[in-house]
Amino acid sequence: MRTWKASTAAILELVAGALNLVAGTLVILLSGALAAGLELAGLSDISAAISVPVAAAIGIPLLLLGVFALVGGICTLRTKHWGLALFGAVCSIPLFAGVPGIVAIVLVALAHEEFE
Repeated sequence: MRTWKASTAAILELVAGALNLVAGTLVILLSGALAAGLELAGLSDISAAISVPVAAAIGIPLLLLGVFALVGGICTLRTKHWGLALFGAVCSIPLFAGVPGIVAIVLVALAHEEFE
């Protein structure tokens, strides 16, 4: 029987995953815009030194964490694969979703017996 714990955790994971995807996309787009602006200003050496590491170090991990949080949220919503649901909850912690991610971890852990 499904209780409110799994449903609430799934919603929190899905929202946090979407926030991480949006933030990762924005970081990558803004680093590209920064590189283009620096390139137009004639600072091509600085543009490559700044934009690529920012996109690689911040943007891509946020995208990956967002995808894992969304997959975990779907598993939590379906109450299948408890380990993947818990991993998705852990991946939903970074950036803006710190508190909802922690609450999702607690709720997924409490709803362990609901999973198949």
